[in-house]
Amino acid sequence: MALTAVKGCNDILPGESGRWQYIEQTARRVFELNGFGEIRVPIMEKTELFCRSIGDATDIVEKEMYSFIDKGENSVTLRPEGTAGVMRAFIERKLYAEDPIAKLYYMGPMFRYERPQKGRYRQFHQIGAEITGVNDPLADAQVLNMLTLFFREIGLTEPTLQINSLGCHECRPAYRSTLRGFLEERMDHLCDDCKRRFATNPLRTLDCKVPGCVEMTVGAPSVLDHLCSGCNDHFSRVRRYLDLSSTPYSINSRMVRGLDYYTRTTFEMVTGLLGSQSAVAAGGRYDGLISQLGGPNIPGIGFAMGLERIALLISNQEFASFPDLFIATMGSGERDVAFHLMDGLLKSGIRVEMDYEGKSLKSQMRRADKLKSRYSVVIGENEAATGRASFKRMSDGIQTDIPLTINAIQLLIGKSQQ
Repeated sequence: MALTAVKGCNDILPGESGRWQYIEQTARRVFELNGFGEIRVPIMEKTELFCRSIGDATDIVEKEMYSFIDKGENSVTLRPEGTAGVMRAFIERKLYAEDPIAKLYYMGPMFRYERPQKGRYRQFHQIGAEITGVNDPLADAQVLNMLTLFFREIGLTEPTLQINSLGCHECRPAYRSTLRGFLEERMDHLCDDCKRRFATNPLRTLDCKVPGCVEMTVGAPSVLDHLCSGCNDHFSRVRRYLDLSSTPYSINSRMVRGLDYYTRTTFEMVTGLLGSQSAVAAGGRYDGLISQLGGPNIPGIGFAMGLERIALLISNQEFASFPDLFIATMGSGERDVAFHLMDGLLKSGIRVEMDYEGKSLKSQMRRADKLKSRYSVVIGENEAATGRASFKRMSDGIQTDIPLTINAIQLLIGKSQQ
């Protein structure tokens, strides 16, 4: 029986990993420009953390978490999202004692038992960022501007930003009651998931993609019409700061979040380029989460974005790296010369490949073509004796005779890179 990967766990091969590295490097550069520092937390946490933060009645906790009992009889879970673990570390390590305002970002694998589909796997990868300790809408606007800048920096005009407000613990209960009244008359036409959510989280019905539920919730009460004065002012100021920044956005009053801890500002970066899986980044404000997890009463806002989906958006771009130079040898006597030269060039930052198996010159040159090497050089008895050789530029066949020295080769290859 052939061994295969676990269903929903995807291999990221060298040709694809360059694209991932580009996304990660761009995120690091943009986030650190905005004053964020990287935090690395375990991929495994106590199950209680996610039940307390995400909510017992959410789909993630009820149906999607990878939880198990370890040898110490502890219930542990592979993290389904990043915010809860970051906030656990923030509290446990007392980062708030140094400064309640913390700017943190993370990246790594997450795990959910979902039906695998395009851009969504059971082991998937996220990059996320969090700001703690700031109530002011300025923080919301900075997060949204940073996210918009990130997508611009990786060369995408899509996705576009959508924003909403979910209110707070003061105004949301009244809205939930109003929404339940609206949904009660339509219960027979809702899907089983929405019927189940009716009692625990009726706002999720607005996010349901089942055509019947979409039709039945047309004309549903808008959360924006039920905000208290504080939430309404907060949302107005977020929009004003975005306008001052010339950051394009649209308001989506049907946008909700699947996790219980979100309050006030919520947002998504959406695209029509990936079919029904339109959101590639999402987040919002979670002002009660830190105290809910046993920490001080400190507000927070953050987001996460899916690497798999972003990689799909830039799949037409080339990120593979190719050798600067391929060294071919005419015989076994020249292999020592070639190896010594390759070693020095590698240490100087020039990417070099050479033949490992003593194949024919024709086979070696075929391999240089296959690797898409920018230059090639053949070292035979004469080249080894004189210390000079002809370097061939593979794109047009132009040959340049130079010494077989690191400085000369660096100069040749460096000029062609300019």
